[in-house]
Amino acid sequence: MAWLRRTRGTSCETFRDERSPNGFSLLPWLLMGMGAFSNLFQGETPEPWIGGLGLLTFNSLYVYVSFRSFVKETREATSTRVALALLGLVTCALALAYGGNWLLFFPLLGLATGAAVRMPQLRPVGLVVGVLAGGVSMFHDGWGGLDIAYATWISTMVTAAILSLSEAVRQLRTAREELARRAVEEERLRFSRDLHDLLGHTLSVIVVKSEAARRLAAGDVAAAQAQLNDIEAVGRQALTEIREAVTGYRQGTLRDELDRAVSALRAAGIEPDVRRSGPPLVPQTEALLGWVVREAVTNVVRHSGAARCEIVVAGSGGERVRLTVTDDGGGGGGRGQAMPPGAVGGTGLKGLAERLTTAGGTLTAGRGPRQGFVVTAELPVETRGLAEDRVEVGVGRPVG
Repeated sequence: MAWLRRTRGTSCETFRDERSPNGFSLLPWLLMGMGAFSNLFQGETPEPWIGGLGLLTFNSLYVYVSFRSFVKETREATSTRVALALLGLVTCALALAYGGNWLLFFPLLGLATGAAVRMPQLRPVGLVVGVLAGGVSMFHDGWGGLDIAYATWISTMVTAAILSLSEAVRQLRTAREELARRAVEEERLRFSRDLHDLLGHTLSVIVVKSEAARRLAAGDVAAAQAQLNDIEAVGRQALTEIREAVTGYRQGTLRDELDRAVSALRAAGIEPDVRRSGPPLVPQTEALLGWVVREAVTNVVRHSGAARCEIVVAGSGGERVRLTVTDDGGGGGGRGQAMPPGAVGGTGLKGLAERLTTAGGTLTAGRGPRQGFVVTAELPVETRGLAEDRVEVGVGRPVG
C-alpha cells in the first residue's frame, strides 16, 4: 500500500527511475580525485597542463561510461567498451607518470568497470583491472601498492553486484506489474463472456416463449398463460444468475442447464432428445459443460430451423467426458452461415473453446456428416463418486 500511495498521481516508470540507481549515483565518487586536483593547483605535479588535460579526459570518460551503463543496449554498445578501454589507458598513464594521489583513479576505474561489465565477462575483466592496478601501484609504492589493487578489485565486484541486484529487482517489479495487468484483462474477459452467455441464452428463451405465448393467446389461453409464467421464471432466474456472476459465486449444475435446454427447445417447437450417462462430475466440469449446453442450444433455437435436437453426455473410456449437441436443421453457424467440420463459430463458441482449452479440454463445432450442426465438447473426467447411472433429462425415465 505504501508503494501505491507513493505512485499516486505519477507513472510507475517515473517512480522506478527515482528509486533505481543511475549515472548520477556514481558521480560523487569523483571526489576521490580531489587529491590529484589539489596537486595541480599547488604546483606539486610536473607538467601540470598535461596532468590537467589527463584529469579532464579521465572525468569525461568516467561520466560517459557511467551514464551509459544503466541501460543494457547502451552498456553493451561498442562505443561504451571503447570508452572503458580508453579510461583504463588514461588511468594507467596518469598513475605511472605521477603516482601518489593519482593512484586513487584505479578504484574509480573499478567502479566504472563494475557498472559497464556483467557476468560472465566480469570475472576476467575485473581480474585484469585489479592486476593492472597492483602492478602500477607497486611500481611506485612497492608492496604497499597491493592496497590499491585490492581496493580496485573490490570496487569492481561490489559495484557490479549492487547494480545487478538492482536490475533484478527492477525486472521483478516489471514482471509483477505485467502479471497484475494480465490478471485484470483475464477477469474482464471472463466477466464479458459470462454476461454474453447468460444474457444471450436468457433473452433467446424469453423471445421464443413470447412468440409461443402470442401464437397461443387466441386459441389456448391456459397454454399461453403457462408460457408467460415461464417467461417470468426465466427473467427472475436471469436476475439471480447475473447477480451471482457479478459477485463471482455462480456455480450452475449440468442437470439444471439440461432442464432449461429442454424447456427452451420445446417452446421453440423443437423436439429434445437428452441422454446422460457416466458418474457424477465435479462442479467445475459440470459448469463448463453447462455453458456449452447453454450456448449450443441458444444457437439451435435462434438459427437452425431444426425439428429435433439431440444432447448426449457420456464418458469416454473413463478418462474423458464428451458432450454432443446435434440438430437436424440447415447446419448454419453463428449467423446461419455454413461452416466446415471441426470449425468453431461465433463469439460465444470461441470463448467457450478458450475456456475448455484452459481446462485441458476441446470444443469443435461445424456441420454434421449429413445435415444439421454438431457441437462437441470434451473434458477430463474428475468424478465425485463411483456410482453410474443413465437417465433421460427432462423426461425422468431410465434409458435402457
